[in-house]
Amino acid sequence: MKKLFLYFTFILSFLSFGSVAQAGEYPDRPISVTVAYNPGGATDFQARLVTMMAAHPKKDYLGQPIVIVNKPGAGGKVGWNWFATKARKDGYDLAAYNIPHFVSQSIVFDDTKYNIDNLEPIANWGADPAVLIVGKDSPFDSVADMIKFAKANPGKVTFSGAGKFVGHHIAALQIEKAAGVKMLYIPNKAGGAGAMKAVISGEVLGGVNNLSDAFRAKAAGTIKILGVADLERNAFLPNVPTMMEQGLDVDNTSVNFRGVMVPKGTPQAI
Repeated sequence: MKKLFLYFTFILSFLSFGSVAQAGEYPDRPISVTVAYNPGGATDFQARLVTMMAAHPKKDYLGQPIVIVNKPGAGGKVGWNWFATKARKDGYDLAAYNIPHFVSQSIVFDDTKYNIDNLEPIANWGADPAVLIVGKDSPFDSVADMIKFAKANPGKVTFSGAGKFVGHHIAALQIEKAAGVKMLYIPNKAGGAGAMKAVISGEVLGGVNNLSDAFRAKAAGTIKILGVADLERNAFLPNVPTMMEQGLDVDNTSVNFRGVMVPKGTPQAI
């Protein structure tokens, strides 16, 4: 779980379809992968990386391109509802999943069409912890700084996230409960990329985002990362302490596992 991107492991395991292709001539045309988030966010960015080798001209992988189709909205709900009700069961419609929110949303919301019974995972490509971030010019330099301000100003700390009951929201709820404070979580309609922009522009005081997105933004000098919502420090951010190290009982519940799934009923050979 500590490896943020297991790209090549995924490529080797998921794209080794030589025997399947011989048996059923699958695939004989391009394959689509539905990403239930906007272009540019962590799920979209990673999905494009892990599928880019599918039609490599010098390698015997799938022999067909995998095309990313973005269907964003409501923290993944729009795209996953479409996939659960409209996707073909012939191996040519795949989708990226995000856990925990794929599961939590199907429990919390009445209008979700997706659940663990009608969709089947193929492969997980990595784990992406949630992190607490602030803009580069923020007066907060630690989680304690933000908590102190929140206690003195109930409800005045605004922080963004990709949607309701996604990993970001779960981490935010854990932080509030552990610190005994009330902060205002604002789900961004543009997903994780939009939530990040809200922090950088100063629209909100802080945010909960994916470590992968935050790592890139930190490298660009646009944000500060105050803490990681995981059990251990991450190898990509060895100098950033976990929430637990900073005195908050925030575990790894919000760690975002991403992978590829198909509709239940897709032939096992495919």
